[in-house]
Amino acid sequence: WEVLIMGAHDTLYEGGFFKARLSFPKTYPIDPPTMVFTTKMYHPNVYPDGTVCISILHPPGDDKYGYEHASERWSPVHTVETILVSVISMLSSPNDESPANIEAAKEYREDYPQFKKKVAKLVRQSAEML
Repeated sequence: WEVLIMGAHDTLYEGGFFKARLSFPKTYPIDPPTMVFTTKMYHPNVYPDGTVCISILHPPGDDKYGYEHASERWSPVHTVETILVSVISMLSSPNDESPANIEAAKEYREDYPQFKKKVAKLVRQSAEML
């Protein structure tokens, strides 16, 4: 599925239009889909290739590293709507303790003005691409 996420009000991503692709495995809904931003994204919980890394998209069951509770991970009761709501929430509240993009997480913690500047540039570019 192709989706479009609009940056939420009062977040750094406000005014942005971010395209993403949800890919569903043959084992869906037992296993989670993957979500990849196709619009350039700079965020601690998005890998540099655009792949979203949030608990709800991690395979069901216990986390082998003990970081996440099984209740935070994928469950067949989740829907595309719950995924999108989780991603919108992630954009407004990054988890820099478990980053997918180390550079973005480090900058978010140590040089927030520079992080904010990079995100603002992406927001402008995303709006121009529509």
